[in-house]
Amino acid sequence: MRFLKTDGRLIGVLLVLAITQLIGWGTIGLPAVVGRELADGLGMSLPAVFAGSSVLYVTMGLCAPWLAKAFARHGARKVMMVGTVVSAPGYIVLFFAREPMLYFAGWVILGMGGSATLSTGAYIMLNEVAGRGAKNAIGGLMLVTGLSSSIFWPTTSFLSGHVGWRGTCLVYAAMMLLINLPLYAFLVPRRKFATGEGGGPVKAAPPPAIPRSTFGLVVCVITMNAFVNFGISAILIELLRAEGLAPAQALAFGSMLGVIQVSARGLDLLGGGRWDGITTGLVAGTALPVAMLLLMTSEGATWAVAAFILIYGAGSGAMAVARATIPLVFYDQAEFAKAMSMIALPLNLASAISPPLLVGLLTQFGSRGALGLTFVFSCATVLILVLLGRRRPQVAAAAAT
Repeated sequence: MRFLKTDGRLIGVLLVLAITQLIGWGTIGLPAVVGRELADGLGMSLPAVFAGSSVLYVTMGLCAPWLAKAFARHGARKVMMVGTVVSAPGYIVLFFAREPMLYFAGWVILGMGGSATLSTGAYIMLNEVAGRGAKNAIGGLMLVTGLSSSIFWPTTSFLSGHVGWRGTCLVYAAMMLLINLPLYAFLVPRRKFATGEGGGPVKAAPPPAIPRSTFGLVVCVITMNAFVNFGISAILIELLRAEGLAPAQALAFGSMLGVIQVSARGLDLLGGGRWDGITTGLVAGTALPVAMLLLMTSEGATWAVAAFILIYGAGSGAMAVARATIPLVFYDQAEFAKAMSMIALPLNLASAISPPLLVGLLTQFGSRGALGLTFVFSCATVLILVLLGRRRPQVAAAAAT
C-alpha cells in the first residue's frame, strides 16, 4: 500500500495530528452529550445551547481567510501552536459562564483557536510535508480522528457524571496546554523553504487557472455536505431519542457511528492513489440520501436505526475524506493552502447554521423535519459531484481512471 511507503518525518507529523485533532474535535462536541445539562445550568433553551457550536463555526469561518497569509508566511506549525494557546481560555470561560453572554463568548474564543488548529491547519501541514501525497496522508489522519465522537462522547458523559460539565471544561482546557501544545512545539518539524541558487526561495510556476465556476461548485459540494455531516453529528443523540430510543440506547448507537465512519475511511485509504476525492464522493454520497430515506420511513424500528447508523456512517465517513481532498484534484501545493482557507469560510458558516437549524426542526416537526432537509442537501451534493467529475483537469482525470 502506497501510504506505508513514506518517510519517518511524515509518520511523526501524522501521529501528532492524530492525537491533537482527536482531542480538538472531541472536546468541542460538548453540547452533543450534555446539551440538556448546559441548558438547565445556564437557563437556556436546547436550540440556544446548540447555537454555541454555531458561534464557534461562524468565528472559525470568519478567521479562516485572514489566516491564509499566516499559514503561507509562518507555516502550519506556528499557527497551530498559537491557536492551541488561544483555545484553552475558551473552556475556562465556559466554566465560569452563568448566563448566555459569557457562554457564547467562550465559543467565540474556541472558534478563534479552532480556525488555526482544526482540520484546515492539519491539512495544510500535511500538504507542506507530503505535497501531492497529501491525499493519502489526509486519509490516514481521518482514519484516526473519525473516532473523536466514539471516544469523547462517552468520555464527556463519564467526566460530567463525576465532575459536572463545568469540571469537564477545565479538564479539556488542561488537555490543550498539557498535551496538544507540547506535541506541536517539540514533535513537529519546522517548515523548510526550498531555496534557489542565490539562496532565495524558489518560486514555482503558476498552475493552470481554474474557472471560478468550478471553484464555486467545489465550494457548494463541500459546504452542503458539511451542513449535513456536522448537523447530524451534533443532533444525532437527540435525533435517535426522537425516534423512540432510550437515552442510554441512543448514546450507544451514536457512539457506534464513529467506528463505522473510520472503517469507511479505511476503505478509501486502501485505494491509495487509485481514485481521487471526486470518485470517493460520488460513491459515498449516494449512501446518504438512502440512509435518510430509510430512517424517515421506518417509524423508529430498531433494525432501521441500526441500518441507518451503518449506511450513514459508511457514507459520511468516506465523504469526509472526499470533502478534504476534492480541492487536491484542482489545486497544486502552492495554491492548496489559499484554496482551503477560502473554502473554510462558507464551510464553517454552513456548519454553524446546521446544528441550531436541525435541532429547531427536530423540536418543532420531529425527526422527519431534520431528515427531510438533509435528504435534499445530500441529493444536491451528488448532482454537483457529477458536474465536477466532468471538469477534472486532464492529469487528475487520468489518475482517476
